[in-house]
Amino acid sequence: MAGFSPFAGSGLSFGHLMDQHKEFFACLALKHTPRLGPKVWRELFGHYSSAFDAVQDAKSWHGLGLSGQKVARACAAEVWRTDAEEEFRAARQASMDVVTWFDPRFPDKLKEIPDPPAMLYVQGDVTLFKNPGVAVVGARECTRLGLETAGRVSAQLSKIGITVVSGLALGIDRQAHLGGLAGLGSSIAVLGCGLDIDYPTGNIDVREELNQNGLVVTEYGPGVRPRGGHFPVRNRIISGLSLGVLVAEAAHKSGSLITARLAGEQGRDVFAVPGPIGQPSFTGCHRLIKQGAALVESASDIVEILRYDFARELEDVPDPSPARDEEGIDQGRARVKAGRKPTAGQEDGGDKPVIKRPSLTDRESLSLTGDELKVLAVLDSADKVHIDALGRELGWNPAIISRVLLMLEMRGAVKQLPGMWYLARESQI
Repeated sequence: MAGFSPFAGSGLSFGHLMDQHKEFFACLALKHTPRLGPKVWRELFGHYSSAFDAVQDAKSWHGLGLSGQKVARACAAEVWRTDAEEEFRAARQASMDVVTWFDPRFPDKLKEIPDPPAMLYVQGDVTLFKNPGVAVVGARECTRLGLETAGRVSAQLSKIGITVVSGLALGIDRQAHLGGLAGLGSSIAVLGCGLDIDYPTGNIDVREELNQNGLVVTEYGPGVRPRGGHFPVRNRIISGLSLGVLVAEAAHKSGSLITARLAGEQGRDVFAVPGPIGQPSFTGCHRLIKQGAALVESASDIVEILRYDFARELEDVPDPSPARDEEGIDQGRARVKAGRKPTAGQEDGGDKPVIKRPSLTDRESLSLTGDELKVLAVLDSADKVHIDALGRELGWNPAIISRVLLMLEMRGAVKQLPGMWYLARESQI
């Protein structure tokens, strides 16, 4: 390969930056080589130490069994150059940040899927790639029940540090992002268009918040408009970034079912929210459940299944509270069809709790951690204790005490009262 002409006159003189741009341009060369796709460049990246090295040695690919002869010849002949240079210049002019395959910031989870992207354009907090993630997807035209569930579950997951991944569409996706942005885990949006395209316009406010406090990613270059064929391709990244995919509401032919199928093919867990019998927008969810997807009513159902996966990625992951959490719900801006409202029976009732301490046998069967036992020891000494007092007593910061209390609350060992007061109660085993 003769050399990368886009660097001419760039004024770049630092070796690290030059290498970074070389790698980006090499990924564009692969991207714009006809008939060369994700499965081939995944093989190339397994053989070479950089995309730059792979492109420079394109003439050897066929002999090494890495690609067909025509593809290797096309890349070596630089048929990609015009398109690659155009995208390179446009991205640099727009000051877009790019994460390439060999960049330490590139998400490891995407390297596991059979057809990964070679690079991603990113805007926001790239450290979210390192968080355990759960995708929450669903219909654009949806019911109040679907909206409420998507927002509530997403907020519960984010509250304990799990990142919510979705596609920035109206309806369910919007509520998923809002719920994720409300907590520690935040949210990642995967676009089916260029990073510089505001789509859909009804979600510009969510997009702005994601830019500031979350992360927006796409494999499509600057100026690429959204097209129908982009979204199924985009969906493999949504599921690929996640340990599991929750379909909050989906009709029989919903695009969300494509994400669920891809998740299964990638070895991810699939979850679905059940809806009212006869409600057309939930028929896809019901079909997934019949096919083996886990039925989900709250985030605790997801955490129970993915606990060990989360534990490998996030130290001391607590369980979410099973109580309803309305954070992130914004029905005024979403397109909503008439649907059944959640019944009063779904609310966390205000019944006076029974103040009965868990027995030693109960606590042993719960396999409580040392920190959890310390909290219960403090709660045992009083009828109720405020979260701030617990933190002072144990010398813990608010994030630690909140996480341990959430774990205990889901396991039934503690009860949260209004005003952030807590008491020990009989464990629900």
